[in-house]
Amino acid sequence: MSIIVLVGGQWGDEGKGKVVDLLAPRFDIVARFAGGPNAGHTVRRGEQKYALRHIPSGAVTPGITCMIGNGVVIEPVSLLKEIEDLAARGLDLKGRLWISHRVHVILPAYIAWETRREEAGGARIGTTRRGVGPAYAAKMARTGLRLIDLYDRATLEGHLKEALALFADDSAAALAAAGSPAGDAVAAAAEACGAHAEALRPYLADTADMIRDRIAAGSSVLFEGAQGTMLDIDHGTYPYVTSSTASAGGACAGFGVGPTSIDGVLGIFKAYSTRVGEGPFPTEEQGPVGETIRERGHEYGTVTGRPRRCGWFDAVAARYAARLNGMDSAALTLLDVLDAFDEVKVCVGYRHKGQVLERFPSEPWVVSSCEPVYRTLKGWKTPTTQCRTFDDLPAAASDYIRTIEDLIECDIDLVSVGPGPEASLTREVSKLAAWLEATAG
Repeated sequence: MSIIVLVGGQWGDEGKGKVVDLLAPRFDIVARFAGGPNAGHTVRRGEQKYALRHIPSGAVTPGITCMIGNGVVIEPVSLLKEIEDLAARGLDLKGRLWISHRVHVILPAYIAWETRREEAGGARIGTTRRGVGPAYAAKMARTGLRLIDLYDRATLEGHLKEALALFADDSAAALAAAGSPAGDAVAAAAEACGAHAEALRPYLADTADMIRDRIAAGSSVLFEGAQGTMLDIDHGTYPYVTSSTASAGGACAGFGVGPTSIDGVLGIFKAYSTRVGEGPFPTEEQGPVGETIRERGHEYGTVTGRPRRCGWFDAVAARYAARLNGMDSAALTLLDVLDAFDEVKVCVGYRHKGQVLERFPSEPWVVSSCEPVYRTLKGWKTPTTQCRTFDDLPAAASDYIRTIEDLIECDIDLVSVGPGPEASLTREVSKLAAWLEATAG
């Protein structure tokens, strides 16, 4: 068996959904350990497209057990709709999807508060306005509402009083918009939460115990991360980050398994860089290069539809992510997007006040004001979408991959050159191949 953590190595949107979908048939369980409905993972099956927010990408593969761990926050209405939409498309998740009874719940007041903050002017984070940040804030303030709390009315109302007090003005506004008197805030919220609890009851479980038992019995597990390392609450470009642990260490705390259970970490990178929302982005290209990447890569947010900011591959940030996560193996997605360029660039350092920095700085004002130092390589100017092995790739594309491997200090064992699973190239001898072989035994 293999217990693998899959994480994004950039600012999210690296193609994790596609890679999980590709690997899922080799695993027994796909387990989501962080984030909330702000994490859009896209899975394509032929002409069918599945845009997932809460639910692990393994759900599209029949027979795979999917779990949502305690490190995730859920918004019950959109989660139930996601389950219903998948069922309408022939993917019934009853008996396949299990949700930790310790996940925290997003309340309407959280969404109202986050929206008001983003629209108030001043320093904007660029959130998806799904209430994810306030849910984690309430969790850390020990006033949050867990899924298990929804099943006891006295406990529920007690937690709601504390949770809604943090966002009092927005609680009243959210309830008024729903037609409920502000004075009945706790009662109205309790009624809504109770209805959601009953609808979610078939999926409720102590997923920490469940996954530990399954691992002990020999099951292989693919832990699916959300967002990307550069958005990690502790190690990303703070404060322009998400509110959860998006790095590999989050799998242990976000699910309740010990670090000794993990066999390896697979990092996912795009062949270029993108970012959604505010915050520093050293290699951003706002001219024709950025526009070409955006259009060829269809770089628009799965959850919000916002156009993503695009630029060349940032090896400084990528090496930082590879070291931070202890990546044993990496996947490079959307290589075919670069087929159009006569030359391609890789950022190998940052120039700041006359000095070249080769390590990612912790100071946000340095990251915001630095100038990328590029290494320019020859482009391949030929389609790669029909390549099916590493040997099929043009020589210049192979050089580009080797350059990135050397710079990030991690082997690239999987390369994607198109949306379908057939357009994924894997090395026959690699860490990734060894993990997948172990899942068969």
